[in-house]
Amino acid sequence: MKKRSLVVTVALTVLIALGAFGVLYDGSISHPTASAQETNTQTTITPLNEQTGFLTDEMNTIEIVDVYGPSVVAINVEVRGERMNPFENIPENQLPPMFRDLIPQFQQGTEQLQQGSGSGFVVDEAGQILTNYHVVESALENGGVDLKDSASITVTFPDKPGEEFPVKVVGANALYDLALLELENVDDLPEGVKAIPIADSDSLKVGQKTVAIGNPFGFESTVTTGIVSGVGRSLQGIGQVDIPLVQTDAAINPGNSGGPLLNSKGELIGINTAIIPSVSATGQRGSLGIGFAVPSNLLRDNLAALQEGGFNDIASRPRLGIQIQDLANYPSEVLRRLQLPDEGVAVLAVEDGSAAQDAGLQGSSFGITLNGQTIPVPGDIIVSADGQDITSSSELQNIVFAKGEGDDVELGILRDGKPINVTVTLRSVEANN
Repeated sequence: MKKRSLVVTVALTVLIALGAFGVLYDGSISHPTASAQETNTQTTITPLNEQTGFLTDEMNTIEIVDVYGPSVVAINVEVRGERMNPFENIPENQLPPMFRDLIPQFQQGTEQLQQGSGSGFVVDEAGQILTNYHVVESALENGGVDLKDSASITVTFPDKPGEEFPVKVVGANALYDLALLELENVDDLPEGVKAIPIADSDSLKVGQKTVAIGNPFGFESTVTTGIVSGVGRSLQGIGQVDIPLVQTDAAINPGNSGGPLLNSKGELIGINTAIIPSVSATGQRGSLGIGFAVPSNLLRDNLAALQEGGFNDIASRPRLGIQIQDLANYPSEVLRRLQLPDEGVAVLAVEDGSAAQDAGLQGSSFGITLNGQTIPVPGDIIVSADGQDITSSSELQNIVFAKGEGDDVELGILRDGKPINVTVTLRSVEANN
């Protein structure tokens, strides 16, 4: 069975669907007068809203949960007849000793029931449910959306506790870690459940409020709050391409994956997917308060394709077929020595049989050593695509993925310091693994 790789290190671990911790507090504190302090040393907290008795921020959170909490579901995944090894595909030398000792037990284990859980939310008026692809991946046939014969996926609504309703996977996008589910029986949708509106994640501001709702550790309808800690973050292992993730300090734990990250209007700004936890020298676990969510605009731009159905991944997409690196990630000393621009996308390799190879794009042919490290010297440098300046791989990726099979993309490149234009006709090509 295909499983998501879990990279475990002693000092720092990136876990899919684990958590961070954050608190947002908005209120006023009134201190006793001097005379009152003589008889009462306690600090009193005055609510900002005298009618409700709650602080303004508290009331905002309560209203969000009242309106959209019923739209967030717990997702239960079961796969029978397969051996479950949570350390599959993880190099043994990257596992702490206590985990290494468990490997023989899993290798010798018998066939058993594998269970997993996650979160999801109603995304349209038809009652379809959005979650992370990695939440349901183990239950699906490889490279498709059909359930394995031995697998089942069910959801539980907050208004119908204890009742599990079967669902099917309509569409999946492994590129951005998205999956769309649909109830087997549409009548199972509780009355009054609202689709969560989708906000423009490009307009997010660092510091604005976030609300996460999900199913951590099986505790359904758990609510945590925080702020947007950063935008445009990059983290390997989320999806198949570089995703400009939303960073938050709202607590995200096992089972929160696929749940909504909302703003103070109750609008979707992201789909919770991962955190970076820490492990101290004594082995105790703690959170760094850094969680990540797939930005809502990726869902907005791909929802129609998900609703059409089918499976979308890197191998099925028409693409250039190149390995790239942002010039901004190169050491400034390397850029200076090679007389390269500060911005653009370096072509490091060109895949055999790809559209890029047919168009004559060139990858790196040698490297230089800096501080004992060999760094590949860029081949072609992509500085524009379809007339739009390209400063990062994500910008190039967005232009390419917006096109279909047989479409052309006009690339402006630097080759040996000279600008030239290259037309690439996109087509699908099997990814090299």
